[in-house]
Amino acid sequence: MLFVLLPVLFIILIYIGVPIAFVIGITSLIGISTVQGITIITMPMKMFNGLNSFVLVAVPLFILAANIMNKGEISKKLIDFSVSLVGPIRGGLALSNVLVSMFFAGISGSSSADTAGIGKILIPNMIRTGYDNEMSVGVTAASSTIGVIIPPSIPMIISVGALFLAGIIPGVLIGLGMMIVVYIISIRKGIPKYRTTSLKKIIRLFLHTFPALLTPVIIIGGIVTGVFTATEAAAIATLYALIVGFFFYRTIKIKDLPKILTDTLKLSCLSLFALSTASALGELLGYFELSHLTERFFMTYMSEPWMFMCVVIIFFLFIGTFMDSIPAMILFVPVILPTALKLGFDPLHLGIVIVINLAIGLVTPPYGLCLLIASTISKMPIEKSFRAVLPYISVEFIVLLLIAFYPQLTLIFR
Repeated sequence: MLFVLLPVLFIILIYIGVPIAFVIGITSLIGISTVQGITIITMPMKMFNGLNSFVLVAVPLFILAANIMNKGEISKKLIDFSVSLVGPIRGGLALSNVLVSMFFAGISGSSSADTAGIGKILIPNMIRTGYDNEMSVGVTAASSTIGVIIPPSIPMIISVGALFLAGIIPGVLIGLGMMIVVYIISIRKGIPKYRTTSLKKIIRLFLHTFPALLTPVIIIGGIVTGVFTATEAAAIATLYALIVGFFFYRTIKIKDLPKILTDTLKLSCLSLFALSTASALGELLGYFELSHLTERFFMTYMSEPWMFMCVVIIFFLFIGTFMDSIPAMILFVPVILPTALKLGFDPLHLGIVIVINLAIGLVTPPYGLCLLIASTISKMPIEKSFRAVLPYISVEFIVLLLIAFYPQLTLIFR
């Protein structure tokens, strides 16, 4: 009976608008307190143990690095350089939006930081230069989802360390695909070309932006060569961003630090609290042996690998509409992983498929955090914003299917 009532409670709480972290926490508390054999002390123990990990230190550090870069106008430097590269092409400002999202993804690992930092600059600029609201919001929100795919990606670091590099090729494919869609739409709408930049100015902008562009090289290069771990890379990225902002660009002052730290704490607390409650709910799912039930179901009714993969895609597309990637992976990956291994799937392949699924959820209502941020900046209704992202998200879905059924694309760096 409890096995049926808890999902019903979960759905009701989401429907009435309770934040997902509290939905998970309330469901966990009620479930654990009513199940015989599990003491109530298990709830805080599991929440604490869920956060008691050196790897999780990377979450606030990467968020801090992103906030420092936004405050230090490093994102603006990346935008200027991107515009100089693709500006003369039809729809160049929109193309630079996608390109700078790919650059920013290699620095922050956070899609919401990408949307906020880049959207505040590019959405108004795009509207002023002839783009409509829909295209400005659609490109910005959709391209920012690359932030959790191209390393450093916070969900990938938390799930499996080796998954860190598996997102490079999918992220680049999604970015290039979105740029093709932008170009086609720009031709149809007659979007003007951006001003042509001289080679001399491009070189000057490159040299000025070089310290920012060097950040992903330091992070990814250090991890690949074994110089430091992903968590240490987050600390180095934060320190490097501070040095660049303070001493090179001189756009950050001491008085800016309290606001940067406060914003980082707010965002980090949301993610980590959801993760801690997900750890508690994971204990409850373990009590009900949900992973064994899942394995038995698939082995009985859907024993073909392609059928399992289709169910995984549909399930995580649905979960991503109302749940953040971190708690979703903590909760459900342990449930499906035994079945996936039995069917011969590589954990890295499965992981990147799930991450791309959940990235699509960042622009899918009712959760759609990136969509919400972009629509707020442009003051456009969320319904119109969602319609605006559909052409670009279709590219992400095509790449998702490509990755799902051609795993070699994710395992090349293994």
